[in-house]
Amino acid sequence: MKKFGLIGSSLKHSFSIKYFKNKFREEKILNSEYNNYELDKASDIRSLIKEEKDICGLNVTIPFKEQIIKYLDDSESIAHEIGSVNVINKENKKLIGYNTDYVAFMYSLKLWLPSLEFSSIVLGTGGSSKAIKYALKKMNIPYLSASRTPTSSQISYDELLRGDIIKNNKLIINTTPLGMFPKVNDHPSINYKFLTKEHYVYDLIYNPEITLFLKLSMDKGSRIKNGYDMLVKQAELSWKIWNK
Repeated sequence: MKKFGLIGSSLKHSFSIKYFKNKFREEKILNSEYNNYELDKASDIRSLIKEEKDICGLNVTIPFKEQIIKYLDDSESIAHEIGSVNVINKENKKLIGYNTDYVAFMYSLKLWLPSLEFSSIVLGTGGSSKAIKYALKKMNIPYLSASRTPTSSQISYDELLRGDIIKNNKLIINTTPLGMFPKVNDHPSINYKFLTKEHYVYDLIYNPEITLFLKLSMDKGSRIKNGYDMLVKQAELSWKIWNK
């Protein structure tokens, strides 16, 4: 039995297990199963691999996308450059890290935006944000990176209370877990009153379908999108890596 799965610290929100179970059933893929593996810390991956010897590949979600890298045998060059891994493949008994988030995001964004003539704000600085920023660079979309503890190259959330930054950047992307089930009343602290119908607001979260972040943006006339399409694409790319 080939085993695949998702590792993270809390997987109640998981999209992957349902997606792959449906895929295995609909495509009549035999001798394969997909499970959630909740870990207390990233280093637990080594004991997981020893206990579950049939694991062939894993997806990685928050908060381990950055932390997991040092517990792998190697990473593809792009994942190493991004500094974030969301797919692990077992190759000749070695764990190799990949990043499919950036490709999936580019795919999703290009289908949605009317053009790439945007400047953007990326909310959050975790592993997912690194893939998003890498993708934006690839698409030549300039961005500001917002953090609760900003460095000299980042902006603070206090600055996002000002109107000029939001008015001048019409694409806003949330990469934080704020608003994810079950904490659906949370949302990033920006000044929503400056949003307009010219803004495009993207939330990587997909559960709930419309987060409070997206609802508050939609109420101002902004176009909104959740992360479902991106997740489907990265899942498809994961499957290709595991079966290459």
